Parts: sequence; C-alpha cells; structure tokens
Amino acid sequence: MTNAQVVSGWIDTRRIKALLFDVDGTLSNTDDRYVSRLARGLEPLKWLFQDRDPSRFARWVVMAIDAPANSLYSLADRLGLDKPFFKFINWITRKTRLKRRPQDRYWIIAGIEEMLAKLHGQYPLAVVSARDKETTLAFLDFFALTPYFDVIVTGRTCNHTKPFPDPVLYAAETLGISPDDCLMVGDTVVDIHAGRLAGAQTAGVLCGFGQQDELAHAGADIILQNTTDLVSLLSD
Repeated sequence: MTNAQVVSGWIDTRRIKALLFDVDGTLSNTDDRYVSRLARGLEPLKWLFQDRDPSRFARWVVMAIDAPANSLYSLADRLGLDKPFFKFINWITRKTRLKRRPQDRYWIIAGIEEMLAKLHGQYPLAVVSARDKETTLAFLDFFALTPYFDVIVTGRTCNHTKPFPDPVLYAAETLGISPDDCLMVGDTVVDIHAGRLAGAQTAGVLCGFGQQDELAHAGADIILQNTTDLVSLLSD
C-alpha cells in the first residue's frame, strides 16, 4: 500500500527510468501566491461574494488567465511568432522583477528541495517548462535546484513548446532514455497532453492550477495531491 496521496489512477512504476517536471504549479508555488494576492485584494469587496471565501473566485480568475496564456504559447509557435512573443514576455518580466525583492519573486512548493534530493541519483531528472530560459533558470538557481537536473528544456529549446510533444521528446533523447520510460509530471492539461503525445506516462498534480476532473479528462495516468507524493509513490 502506497503512502502517497494518490487521488486517482495508476502508473507502472517499474517502467519509470526518468522524471520530467513542469515548473509553475509543480515545483514553483507561483499559482497559489497569485491567488493569495488577488484574494487579499478582494477582501474589501467580500460582501459581493455573500460571505463566501473570495479565494475561490480568485483561483477561478487566475486559472482563466493561465489557460489563455498557454494557448498563446501554442499559437505563437504555430504562427512562427515565438521569438517576438518571448521577447515581449522577457521584457514584461524584467520590468516587474525590478520592483520586487528576490524573496518576493520566487516561491517554491514546500518539500520540493527534499524530494529532489531523494530522487536525484535514483532517476535522471529534467525540467520541461514552457517558460523562457531566463526566468526558469532564475527560479532554479534561487533555490539551488539546478544541479539536480540533467537537462533543462524551456519554451524556446524546441521548435514547438507544450502542449506539443517536442520538449518531452527532446528531454528523453538528451537523457538517452525512451519517452515510454519517462514520467511527465505537471499541474495542467498542457503537461498531460505533451507527455501523452510523446508516449510517456503522465502524473497530474493538484498543487497548482489543475483540477482533478480536467486532468483526468486529459488522460493523466495518475493524479497526486502534491508533487512531493512522488517520493512515497516511487519508493513502494
């Protein structure tokens, strides 16, 4: 019996020879921080929610914003506009970053460092993110996570980013492991689609934007309450 908080599904852990991780909502706590900030801003308007917790509405808003953002990544790829798109994103990121202290820019899900320390050496590890290289490395370096990963795939590493399978296939090839023997871990349907199209097993996590029903509908092989549940799952 596993100690992991498995919400639904099953994977063949014997097949897993490499682990591929999304960043936002999977390693980084960005999603929940955005929700928390918006919920605090809505507190003065709490009467509009009929005494209900405004954080539920805040999460809906942030998720609604995130979904089009993922679609924009894909659309930019299709139209060959990925270069100017990422330049614009980098410009926005730099402008906002200058206004915040380092400790206010980067947030990590509790237990991620300990999880990576335990999994490192047991499995080759990779990052497969749709973020740009600069912000991905900034997050990993800030928490000293970079040494844990054998390959880091970002939004412009391949011709197409998630939900296309290219980044997953690239990570697997770089690691020298068949995509079928990889586990793609992420919090959104974009991660699940990319992993499935590449032939990898997929794990959806509920510590980010993903909801159980949508991750299941996208075909996630297993759904975990938190990314850190991988340690218990893979040790059984």
